[in-house]
Amino acid sequence: MKTKPVVVGITGGIGSGKSTVAKVFSLLGVPIYEADSRAKWIIIQNQELKNDIIALLGTEAYLADGSYNRAWVASQVFGQPALLQQLNALVHPAVRKDAQDWVIQHQEAPYVLYEAALLKGAGDGNLCDKIISVIAPIDLRVQRVKLRDNRSEEEIRAIIERQLSDTERIKFSDWLIQNDDQTPVIPQILQIHQSLLK
Repeated sequence: MKTKPVVVGITGGIGSGKSTVAKVFSLLGVPIYEADSRAKWIIIQNQELKNDIIALLGTEAYLADGSYNRAWVASQVFGQPALLQQLNALVHPAVRKDAQDWVIQHQEAPYVLYEAALLKGAGDGNLCDKIISVIAPIDLRVQRVKLRDNRSEEEIRAIIERQLSDTERIKFSDWLIQNDDQTPVIPQILQIHQSLLK
């Protein structure tokens, strides 16, 4: 019987460089489950979830071609925390099951990374055994997102406000990666990688 890999969650606020750090792990041969992009796929492909979303929000949640009407859904749940919570309560379990199947059926590496913007402590309603948080100063994060997404500073700071603070992330993390453009990132990644292979 094959042993289940250790599932290591990797998280970080917008502009922290979480995806870039995850790419370095993938270059080391670590399989990565990208929860956010996978959720987008599941919302369209999983018929049961689709039906539940339509029951919650109405037929406008999907366009005529079957694609997810992301902008419209965002406008419905924006400023309605209870409705957003109901939507998340439908999507998160479907993503969790998909990730579980991916780990159990397809992975044989010593450990895998579960990359998600929204993660709490290991085992806190997630599959993770350990958590890595990528942290960076807020001003630097704003600068990065401005260059990447062409968003206004106000918009970026509003997103940061809604996300967990680095102080909160630090509390439940097993490892931290400082991505402040001062501290070399690769040695930090290699150190974590080595300790997970032991």
